[in-house]
Amino acid sequence: MEMQKDLIVGGVELKWDLNSGQVLFEGGDVVFFWVSAMKTFFDTINEITGEEATNLVLEATGFRQGIIVGEGFKEMKEINTSNVVEWLSNTYVPAGWGYVSVEEMNVNTKNFTLYIQDDWEYKMNKLGSEEKQGIFVPAHYAGVFTGLFGSNFWYKIIKYQNESNPYTVVEYFPSVMSIQQNIRRLASRQEDKHIQELESLVAEKTKLLQDLVKELSSPMIPVLEGIVVVPLIGRYDENRAEDLINNTLNNLPKYHTRYVLLDLTGLNKDISPYTAELIDKLGSAARLLGVEVILVGISAELAMVITETLTGLKKYECLQTLQHGIYYALGKSGKSIV
Repeated sequence: MEMQKDLIVGGVELKWDLNSGQVLFEGGDVVFFWVSAMKTFFDTINEITGEEATNLVLEATGFRQGIIVGEGFKEMKEINTSNVVEWLSNTYVPAGWGYVSVEEMNVNTKNFTLYIQDDWEYKMNKLGSEEKQGIFVPAHYAGVFTGLFGSNFWYKIIKYQNESNPYTVVEYFPSVMSIQQNIRRLASRQEDKHIQELESLVAEKTKLLQDLVKELSSPMIPVLEGIVVVPLIGRYDENRAEDLINNTLNNLPKYHTRYVLLDLTGLNKDISPYTAELIDKLGSAARLLGVEVILVGISAELAMVITETLTGLKKYECLQTLQHGIYYALGKSGKSIV
């Protein structure tokens, strides 16, 4: 049995050595894949990396593979603008890449217009349920021209092969555009997208935290009929103060409130003129609604602060503990705990 086959197709030499399992294309070691197998390979990349990254991977791979082909054949065949048209078709048709032809060429500017028909990527994309457009093959030929002529080429797809167009038409031209720039742009976009996602997550969590703080910083606790307790905790800025006043005044009718006990225990000595102004503002507004404000949780230290610097709070009834405040409010209401 003959174990080696030699074949010349369009000036391209093909060899099969069945003893070693080697296939040579113009002296280079090659392998064959079914188009359906390539589709599985590409689909897997897309599943793992996403469509945008997949397209860049295919473009970069096609382009860089093209450079290898272009540089290799430049030495073997001495390719230039005088023979590139014939060489391109003769080389890629036998390799199973479908029909390809340079239909327009400007020798001076080295601009090429390629007509590509039924290439393996087009056939592969037709196997899928979604209509996709090729990027590997067009980028590959840009790499081929780059390798052949020793300067960077890029491409612009004029139209894709479909039911209306029998060819994919691609323009190729010298360009400063490089695949490295595309990779850097994608990395930058992905980084920006990741930062935006993190910022959005931080904003969302911050809002949840702010809502929780707002809820916890201005609670109203009904203890007995007509008596509610509002504990003041920590420092109050403009936002917290506004939330406290609005929440308290809006909910007074809900509890049929007659007495509001402002519990200052959580302030300890940490009561600023701003907080004192807040308490006075809340007390004045509550009085207009027929509600009396009573200050409870007054420690000895806080009593000294009120006496020395926050004299405006002395007009309110001040009691040492919350318990005293509840008994006081009950007494004024004519009630008692029995």
